[in-house]
Amino acid sequence: MDIRLTEAEAIALHYYRAAHRDGWTALVQAIADALADLDAADQHAIEQARLVSHGYARARLNGWRWWP
Repeated sequence: MDIRLTEAEAIALHYYRAAHRDGWTALVQAIADALADLDAADQHAIEQARLVSHGYARARLNGWRWWP
């Protein structure tokens, strides 16, 4: 019988094995990694918004308009 894991199950199994079969440690590490990824994504979005905002303001100062 061939058992196929979902992506979530495969990730959980990886964390479980990496934590030497300690379920609590695996859970905490998975959550910590997820929170770190969310924080990085938030920082990236903030930086992108800042760059777009500065580009728009710079273009307006140079007399360029993107609308008709």
